[in-house]
Amino acid sequence: MKKVLIISYFYPPRPGIGSQRPYRLSKYLPEFGWGPVVLTAKLPGKAPEAMRVIETGCGNFIGSLKAGLGLNTGKGLRAQMGLVSTGPNHSAWKNRANKIIDEVMHYPDDIKGWYGPAVRAAGELLGRERVDAIISTYYPSASHLIAGELKRKFNVPWIADFRDLWTQNHFYKKSGLIKMLERRLEMKTLARADAMVTVTESFADELGTLHSGKKIFCVTNGYDADEFPAIPAKLTDEFTITYTGQFYGGRRDPSPLFEAVARLLRENRINSELLRIRFCGPAEEWLDAKIKKYGLENVVRCYGVLPREEALERQRESQLLLLLLDRDNREEGVYPAKVFEYLGVRRPIIALGGTGGLVGDLLAKTRAGRFAGDADILKNMLLEYYGEFERSGAVACRSNGNVGDFSYRTVTRQYSDILNGVTGK
Repeated sequence: MKKVLIISYFYPPRPGIGSQRPYRLSKYLPEFGWGPVVLTAKLPGKAPEAMRVIETGCGNFIGSLKAGLGLNTGKGLRAQMGLVSTGPNHSAWKNRANKIIDEVMHYPDDIKGWYGPAVRAAGELLGRERVDAIISTYYPSASHLIAGELKRKFNVPWIADFRDLWTQNHFYKKSGLIKMLERRLEMKTLARADAMVTVTESFADELGTLHSGKKIFCVTNGYDADEFPAIPAKLTDEFTITYTGQFYGGRRDPSPLFEAVARLLRENRINSELLRIRFCGPAEEWLDAKIKKYGLENVVRCYGVLPREEALERQRESQLLLLLLDRDNREEGVYPAKVFEYLGVRRPIIALGGTGGLVGDLLAKTRAGRFAGDADILKNMLLEYYGEFERSGAVACRSNGNVGDFSYRTVTRQYSDILNGVTGK
């Protein structure tokens, strides 16, 4: 079996959606002739069984810097430099200095302390074993920097994977000089890559404008069928609408749902005793305020962040799944990873936010759900689903066979083809 080194800071049990793609690839690649070795930073618990995982230290750059400057490592750097904000009279130059210090200290990102230990550990591995290919996955940029150095030293075929874009990210906000330096770092590092893989065609197009001449492929995220029992869950007796995930500072906003539901309740079109809207994610003050604004305190329940297994069970038992998309239309060419998880759950999806973009197309292709462009459309959609619930006690899932195209087994088969291509095997 051929061997591939997967370099990823995020890997279970480290929390975050970024852990799922490298884990699922490492799980299914052996079915296609590739044995994975995972290189990651020290994990907060035991790595998944049956996986070969190399864990390394991750140095504290800022702590080392403070020690080198003779500063107190237990206190903030800016506080010791007299740059902490003192309120409305905080001077403009201090604001500017704070921003510059933050950007310099965290350049290119917060995980740079992983670079040295990871390069050493991977170098030892490549020095004693044959490794046929390397996959590194962004974020953080340290993953690609590590892979680039290994490519330089050992000339092993390298695929740079982008779950998100680097300096082309639509939410990249660093200042001009830092952005210029980081753009150069990206181009210099990726010049060594044999191929790039990213999760949407729009990302692939953007990468192509910066890294011309490179082989760039699109391999979406997916869902793992093994996470979902073949026997459907018992659905709730209430008309439940469930959201699991982050709100990203309000960029993913359920206000259209609240407006539509409030109108239906005022018109007595829906029985409030049968309606439950459930949020499983971090507590947000602005969300609580909006729930009160629309008078939905007796309808909405907020459960906080749940363990993954419990969150999946809440999804499986729900009548409808709520997918919140970013209000910023710059994200219309992006698949949120949550949509693939929802596909695997096989419960009807209602999507809100932005223009729908790729998600709307995906839901139409798979018949897994529908996109609601505004509260009026959503109101009618909910009334239709509620009518079905009243008649039969459940909202039926009508997704088709196209859902299977996004299972991680299928996704990994595509990835193995790219691995075979870059290695000539």
